[in-house]
Amino acid sequence: MSATRTRNIYDPNSREPFKLSRSKIEDFLRCPRCFYLDRRLGVGKPPSLPFNLNSAVDHLFKKEFDIHRAKKEPHPLMTHYGVDAIPFQHPDLDKWRENFVGLQYHHEPTNFIITGAVDDLWEAPSGEIIVVDYKSTSKDTPVGIDADWQKGYRNQMEIYQWLLRRLGFRVSSIGYFVYANGRRDREVFDGKLEFDITLIPYEGDDSWVPDAILEAHKVLTADRVPESAPECEYCHYVP
Repeated sequence: MSATRTRNIYDPNSREPFKLSRSKIEDFLRCPRCFYLDRRLGVGKPPSLPFNLNSAVDHLFKKEFDIHRAKKEPHPLMTHYGVDAIPFQHPDLDKWRENFVGLQYHHEPTNFIITGAVDDLWEAPSGEIIVVDYKSTSKDTPVGIDADWQKGYRNQMEIYQWLLRRLGFRVSSIGYFVYANGRRDREVFDGKLEFDITLIPYEGDDSWVPDAILEAHKVLTADRVPESAPECEYCHYVP
């Protein structure tokens, strides 16, 4: 575990709303003990190494879709896959896409402000908002979204859908993962990496989100450190 910090720690006696991000809800789902140590005691997990290639792909995707957003026209990827939508325009979109800001909703039963930074939003002719998430990898097999290790991706999509609904938007149950798969079948690198882009639909179900928030609140207000998840790689690490 990393050193104890003094910021962003939950105080059960405080009346100030406490920000809880989408990623921290995911931490709670993975391991209540790690979540408690982090948000209640200030002992975070060791930081993961940044994957700058993912950040670069996300940045370029946003720039590319913004070109079509400004023109109020569909991106060729949407046309290719038969998605009847255009990139969504909203004055707060840049804020919603910004890390540590994002969508924000005050969950009154817990006094949490639930936050999450989306990658993109599209709009269907019906006015429904479509949640879009960018992913990147490099593998020889076709990309998908159904693997057990991708459950966090699916949860992420559903939390965004839940947030937007709480904020008053009509949200499509179908979201999309824009998946960039770096090609490994080229003869030489030649200073560039080519990607195959796949659009993967996913039908989300956000019905689990309210209970998860309540359970996370219950854990944080307790005075006892909860049990770890049986499969937690951090709690069961032995040097």
